[in-house]
Amino acid sequence: MRSLDRLRLERGVRALLAPWETAAGAPRGTQGPGVTIGLVQDGDMVTHQAAGLASIELGVPVGPETCIRIASVSKQFTCAAILLLAAEGKLSLEDPARELLPELPDFGVKLTVAHLMHNSSGLRDMLEIMRQGGVDLGMGVGTDTLLDGICRQRTLNFAPGTRFLYSNTNFLLLGLIVERLSGQPLARFLGHRIFAPLGMTRTAHVPDPFAPVPGLATGYLPHEGGHRRAAHGFVIGGEGGLVSCVEDLALWDRNFATGVVGGEALVRQLETQHDFPSGVTNRYARGLRIDAWRGVRTVSHGGLWPGFRTEFLRAPEIGSTAIVITNDGGADPAEIAHCVLDLVLEGRSGVHPVPALPAPTTLAPLAGRWIQRDAATTLDIALQEGGLAVTMGGATVRPLPLKDGRLGVTHGTILLALRPLTDGTLEIEQDAGHTAIWHRVDTKPSLPDGLAGTYGSEEMAARWTIAVTGEDARVTIDGPVARGTVWALEPVEGDVLRLMVPSLLGKAWHDVRLVRGAEGQVTGLSVTTNRLRGVQYQRLA
Repeated sequence: MRSLDRLRLERGVRALLAPWETAAGAPRGTQGPGVTIGLVQDGDMVTHQAAGLASIELGVPVGPETCIRIASVSKQFTCAAILLLAAEGKLSLEDPARELLPELPDFGVKLTVAHLMHNSSGLRDMLEIMRQGGVDLGMGVGTDTLLDGICRQRTLNFAPGTRFLYSNTNFLLLGLIVERLSGQPLARFLGHRIFAPLGMTRTAHVPDPFAPVPGLATGYLPHEGGHRRAAHGFVIGGEGGLVSCVEDLALWDRNFATGVVGGEALVRQLETQHDFPSGVTNRYARGLRIDAWRGVRTVSHGGLWPGFRTEFLRAPEIGSTAIVITNDGGADPAEIAHCVLDLVLEGRSGVHPVPALPAPTTLAPLAGRWIQRDAATTLDIALQEGGLAVTMGGATVRPLPLKDGRLGVTHGTILLALRPLTDGTLEIEQDAGHTAIWHRVDTKPSLPDGLAGTYGSEEMAARWTIAVTGEDARVTIDGPVARGTVWALEPVEGDVLRLMVPSLLGKAWHDVRLVRGAEGQVTGLSVTTNRLRGVQYQRLA
């Protein structure tokens, strides 16, 4: 790369870091967490820059040695481990997962290793299972407890292979498969087979959230105009247990070109997709998302854990990779990484322009609360300076214009494309090409009759007691880990309500629909979240 081109990219990256820059001489306590960005072009680290603090308390700046928990970016390494074992003949990707993990329940359908890797298994997310029992990520939860929750399930979100739904359960199980087939902890397998050969000396699988790690930044969350330390107590396995840094992830990126670990076959298999019965191709390959940005194919994954966020974004066709890691839970590394990619794409022929958002006057009518009545799921749309923010169950995405005139999400784990219809409804397409009509919630709702009572779910091992006082409803939750958690219940429309769930990661909710008997009496609840569908709670005497 010519030196002036490099200079332009360096200055562009510096500008992206401006919000995290600390003024010289700023007093301690006014400084915040940081971000570090790396850009690889054709195997060369073009720039690697950082701003902000790895430790606000100690005033330690983010630098080249800074590591963070890269969370779900770990999933591609877990899949790579599975593929290495498959190449040795120790398993087939079409093996039923239950043959390798016999403690899993028999769902009466074939659920394979491949389904786990593609997030198409239908298995409910273990973090959501824990949340149904009143647990948040700050509480101490071990692998045995998570596995108990998984093995209590008797139903799936959908038939394996038919749809996509992101689930951390899949990758915890894949990590356990690696351990059982290799006869060694996942940390040792990854260290010996992947990290050491690639020179990734600052990358390690560290399941214990309280274990000291050299160079590890402290994670922070926005709080009352400043920041506070993020709490996290879950033991983390194949779904997100890695600690790493920009330079080490750049070394992993280089392996996609050199094949030092696993050869060309590993790279090809990690990026292998499959088609759903609907004919739509699953955008989730094996621990990696296959998307496009401005007409350029991208291969990526993000990571999110309280106080830590990561984006690993590759554009193989143009030899570019943007790596963004941060200990600022309020930052958006996916947006930053795509801005870095924009710097590379500037002036290239055949590249689509940055999508232009419709005028605010066009977007404003979409703001409000919406419901998909058949599934009893809800979402909120807000008009913001950067366009629309669509929130489902607590996860917020910002759709951009698509070629066909719709607004859609171009990256991330929530698939969404929406189109306003002339009758005032919204047509929303989600995973596997499934499309539904959503209606605006216009009226001021009231609590439905017959709500108060106690409800239980054997699959969740949870008991919910609902108390109603006037127009105020509260749910007291007793689960296998937490006892006496109290959450608010808000009406939405008819028999549909939202259970408001306090979360370290922001506002969240579960969609709840009352189940009524033949005479109209409430006999149970049906609960749906972003990663858990149709959980049944029975009314207890």
